[in-house]
Amino acid sequence: MMAPLGPRVPQRGNAFSRGLGRLVLRLMGWRVDGGVPDAPKMVLIGAPHTTNMDGVIAFAILISLGIRASTMIKDSAFRGFGGVVLRWLGAVPVNRKSPKGVVEQSVDAFNDNPQFVLLLAPEGTRSAPKAWKRGFHHVAYGAGVPIVAAAIDYQRKLVTFGPPLQPTSDYEADVGKLQDYVAAHSSPRHAERLSKPIADRQGRPWSGGGGSSSED
Repeated sequence: MMAPLGPRVPQRGNAFSRGLGRLVLRLMGWRVDGGVPDAPKMVLIGAPHTTNMDGVIAFAILISLGIRASTMIKDSAFRGFGGVVLRWLGAVPVNRKSPKGVVEQSVDAFNDNPQFVLLLAPEGTRSAPKAWKRGFHHVAYGAGVPIVAAAIDYQRKLVTFGPPLQPTSDYEADVGKLQDYVAAHSSPRHAERLSKPIADRQGRPWSGGGGSSSED
């Protein structure tokens, strides 16, 4: 069952937009189990990422829950009317030429806002990566905010939210817990594109980065 948002979570939309999001999910046959913790700031990750459909499902879930979530996008994409739309969608510009890297700029975004949810894909690609990217953990640890994993199950058409994890200096232990949760609560649309940590935990063969490169 989809859990309602707590009062401290950054929110957007209204009853109409949330109802529309739920309608879209129903039409696609998808369900949500649980929800995010009642916290004003968090890094929200989704995995496994094996298809472009993941983004469509994530957007519908965010609308249905009414979460105001942000993504970090290069600043050159914010020119003109497109920038207005991106900001409305919650995107935050990143200056890749800045002395500050993307991680530091992301930490600044948390520090500059009383409420901020950052949405990231820890695998970074749909092409069977050997490992998860470390950036999401560095951001959460640097900002002192919890990480919440959303596991995508294509077999059951179900997305579940795991318990919040407060990151520590032990990257391997922290990320291992997140990967354990995702592996136990997910099934991919394209198994050949699974990241090695999830493939190993699910007892599936890893394609070694040779997953299909089709558009889906």
